[in-house]
Amino acid sequence: MITCTNCETPQFLQITQSRVYFEDGEVINELSESYECTLCGSTGQYVYDEDRDEETVSGDVELTTERPKFA
Repeated sequence: MITCTNCETPQFLQITQSRVYFEDGEVINELSESYECTLCGSTGQYVYDEDRDEETVSGDVELTTERPKFA
């Protein structure tokens, strides 16, 4: 789950830009999403890279497997 690090919740995150890259026209090779928190104005980016099987986040968002503190 992607959450805002300042608000500690995903509730107010909006995707402001999303890009999907296809290598062969069928399989997703990379997914990139930019987020903005409508509560505090923080921004961040999530990137999934199929080739390296890696997820990375930057900015004021974090990737967590736990439930958020605030719903």
